[in-house]
Amino acid sequence: MTPTLTSLPGLSVGHFTHPGRPTGCTVVLCPQGVVAGVDVRGAAPGTRETDLLAPGNSVPHVHAVLLSGGSAFGLEAASGVMHWLEARGHGLRVGPACVPIVPAAVIFDLGVGNPALRPHAQAGQSACEQASADPVVRGNVGAGAGATVGKIFGATRAMRGGLGSACVQVGPWQVGALVVCNALGDVIDPQNGRLIAGARTAPDALRLLDTSQALLQGMPAAAPTVGANTSIGVVACNARLDKAQAQRLAVAGHDGLARSIRPVHTPMDGDTLFGLATGTCELPPEPMLLCAMAAQAVALATVDAVRAATSLRLGDQWWPAARELA
Repeated sequence: MTPTLTSLPGLSVGHFTHPGRPTGCTVVLCPQGVVAGVDVRGAAPGTRETDLLAPGNSVPHVHAVLLSGGSAFGLEAASGVMHWLEARGHGLRVGPACVPIVPAAVIFDLGVGNPALRPHAQAGQSACEQASADPVVRGNVGAGAGATVGKIFGATRAMRGGLGSACVQVGPWQVGALVVCNALGDVIDPQNGRLIAGARTAPDALRLLDTSQALLQGMPAAAPTVGANTSIGVVACNARLDKAQAQRLAVAGHDGLARSIRPVHTPMDGDTLFGLATGTCELPPEPMLLCAMAAQAVALATVDAVRAATSLRLGDQWWPAARELA
């Protein structure tokens, strides 16, 4: 079995994939409450409840993280996650009330199929019902159902993105990542520097262009759509961290995006990573090691996302998958 985010005790993952078009949402459940941080690097993010994760703010824990398609509309699915947790007594006790804390981030996938169909509150509840500690189901499921990559020179040259996961262990330390790769740029295998998915030389071709080289050689980009891309995810460790250290874990995770996506963190992406610390390992944390592991886990999960993807045809539009290039 490939180790995934759910290799960490205390975390479970569930998907809702829309039956009407390629979109959906994915929930990472931690109903016992875990320390969390966030780092937003893209210039066009779609997020919810990220301010409360700042180290100086008072909310101590989160009870789930929601990743969704549907652009800003998809943030509605987080309300469904809240209701599911509340019904089971999970959340922050505030007087007589129980308030589940559910940060969320979204990708833009409205250009894949009917944009009127997107995740809603019931989708969030359904994802919770499906949540399991089994190895994460990857590919074009949940929030990765409508993901695409390699769009700088237009959607007609793009390829299929997806959802991937990985887990790295060094001694007692575990760091896992779950990434929805919906990047504007290309995806590279950092182990050998080879392009594995991205912009193609022509709409009907199965040959990669190399976006960064094409840009540097003066090839003009297509007319940009703000927020039409975005890679989002969760990177979690089993160490006991405070909020500042959890935020640093998310910061380090972005190094993994930079190793595997080129270009990344563009004005048209909303790249966002959440950092979680489950605290199941009682040894004092080793921040340098955990940060190195976070970058590695995110890079592996990003590559896994496109390698697990399958091709898609909708009308005249074709999004081939990385496996077809082989």
